[in-house]
Amino acid sequence: IDVFLARSLLEKLYLFQYPIRPASMTYDDVTHLSAKIKPKQQKVELEMAIDTLNPNYCRSKGEQIALNVDGTCTDETSTYSSKLMDKQTFCSSQAASNVSRYAAAVYKKGELHLTPLHGILQLRPSFTYLDKADAKHREREAANEGGDSSQDEAEDDVKQITVRFSRPETEQARQRRVQSYEFLQKRQAEEHWVHLHYYGLKDSRSEHERQYLFSQGHGLAENTELIKSPSEYLMMLMPPSVEEENDKPMAPSNVLSMAQLRTLPLADQIKILMKNVKVMPFANLMSLLGSGTDSTAVLRCIQQVAMLVQGNWVVKSDVLYPKDTSSPHSGVPAEVLCRGRDFVMWKFTQDRWVVRKEVAAVTKLCPEDVKDFLEHMSVARINKGWEFMLPYDEDFVKKHPDIVQRQHMLWMGIQAKLEKVYNLLKEHLTPKKQEAQSAHPLLVSGEQRVNMAKAKVKQNYGQLEKEFQKQKAEMKSNDASAKIDVSNIRIKEEPVSDEEPMDTSAYEGMNNGIVNGLHAEEDSTDSLNGHLPGGCIDRVAQELKAFVSSTFKKQFVLTLSELKRLFNLHLASLPPGHTLFSGISDKMLQDMVLDTGCKQILVPFPPQTAASPDELKVYALWEAGDTYDQHRQVLLEIFSKNYRVRRNVIQNQLSQECGEDLNKQEVDRVLKVCFYSIVGLIQS
Repeated sequence: IDVFLARSLLEKLYLFQYPIRPASMTYDDVTHLSAKIKPKQQKVELEMAIDTLNPNYCRSKGEQIALNVDGTCTDETSTYSSKLMDKQTFCSSQAASNVSRYAAAVYKKGELHLTPLHGILQLRPSFTYLDKADAKHREREAANEGGDSSQDEAEDDVKQITVRFSRPETEQARQRRVQSYEFLQKRQAEEHWVHLHYYGLKDSRSEHERQYLFSQGHGLAENTELIKSPSEYLMMLMPPSVEEENDKPMAPSNVLSMAQLRTLPLADQIKILMKNVKVMPFANLMSLLGSGTDSTAVLRCIQQVAMLVQGNWVVKSDVLYPKDTSSPHSGVPAEVLCRGRDFVMWKFTQDRWVVRKEVAAVTKLCPEDVKDFLEHMSVARINKGWEFMLPYDEDFVKKHPDIVQRQHMLWMGIQAKLEKVYNLLKEHLTPKKQEAQSAHPLLVSGEQRVNMAKAKVKQNYGQLEKEFQKQKAEMKSNDASAKIDVSNIRIKEEPVSDEEPMDTSAYEGMNNGIVNGLHAEEDSTDSLNGHLPGGCIDRVAQELKAFVSSTFKKQFVLTLSELKRLFNLHLASLPPGHTLFSGISDKMLQDMVLDTGCKQILVPFPPQTAASPDELKVYALWEAGDTYDQHRQVLLEIFSKNYRVRRNVIQNQLSQECGEDLNKQEVDRVLKVCFYSIVGLIQS
């Protein structure tokens, strides 16, 4: 059979699919009264006459519908002028979005002529006349009610009108409005109908148009698309695999292909996995990345997109809520959402349980946002609260203490920010005891606790005694003059109490008083990692002195609390295994401050102040080597006598001591350059 391609009706031919009609009605029985189309939307509306004389037609029902739609009066606006439902409207919808592979075929005299379809439209009955009937019914009811109260409407009441000016529309708001359903509906309604003239099946014009379904020229020059060599024809039937891959449908956005994932860089793989999973142990992450992946590189990348919570990695808030986004529930900006989710993550570093009402009361976010935060990393337990979804990963904490220490410092910095933003109370900062709430409670008697504590003390004592004997032998070999007595070695014993379980191996999974595997003892002056080796002390002192010197050259006056915060941020920026991770106590830090030429300023703060002890300790660089040294020393002397001083007193004192007549602007500049941080502290 010869196949020809007809081009006369290209981009003009539509296929209409009509609904199934009764068997007694044939196509010839249907008369098209009117037709109209919206070309851009490919939307067609046809009005067809109904055969009211057909035995399948219910006349009483047709009269009732016409009465409901038009009422008793008949005019030009009536839908059914014959007082009988004698016509029906059909509206179209697209049956297929891509019709490029569909064609209309006509077979004649051993030849097959194909014409590509421009659209396939399905026609369905339109019931807009029911809306008109409802509108007529409401109008009649309103007229009846209006007749009863016609006298009351004689006098029009004066109503106050509120005038509002619209705000300037932002680009983001405009994009949301353009993509909204109402805007699209409005644009579709604005397109004008193009009225068409319908020609019947046996009309001469229809016969003429049907001739265009045949190819007008049978010459080979006009049908080169169908003249292909066998190899080209085979290529058209079975295209290369590359084209097949391009034609494959895109996977949904929430479906992750592991084959495609492993083609991406390692950092992108980890980010996509954490963004989809939210919470994951490190061992599971390594198994998903495949064999041969370097664990050191994974640790370096995971810290950029996740935080350590109870030994497990939880995706960072700014990864889930990027900048310039907002909550789908409340419209709150991403910055506020990140702060609220960080608070939830921080709470789980303190305890395995979190109460939803407490989070909502602190963050002031809507319940839907808080629920999303909790569902990311925890599971709801009836009458208990929300429990962290994964158990404490003790293996990771033991294998990577440097990572744990670094994450602990980061959490201390986040905690300081949260304290300032949310004004957290002590009850929010203190971890709650979870003996009664533990999913798998361990019943340990008091006698067993005492025995376990004694065994641990003996074990620690034995290790310390061995170290002491080793140091004593070294001192004897070097003819050292100093002698050490065993009684001078202090063994730190943990308190035995029924209220606070001890940190023993029998129930390490409970993690009481542990933040990411480290004891958070802020007031302790001992090193976090025990005693420092003798060879490391000099290197630690040099690093610490360099940090203190550079910090006080940038900010001449600091409180101990602010200095500790800056030191924690400095530790978080250091690489794993740095010498400063060996442990720096508060006393060591204060001694180093005094050794670098700083002095402690005893500011007489009022006794009723709410500041912490670390905030009351003020240190200042006495000599910086600049032109403001004398002014700075005068200011420090002034504030060491009184914590609140008037500006004119400062101006007079500076003029007397420095021999300069300073005006108000010069005094402000001196305060800003020399003493800005301590002035801000005293004002707060």
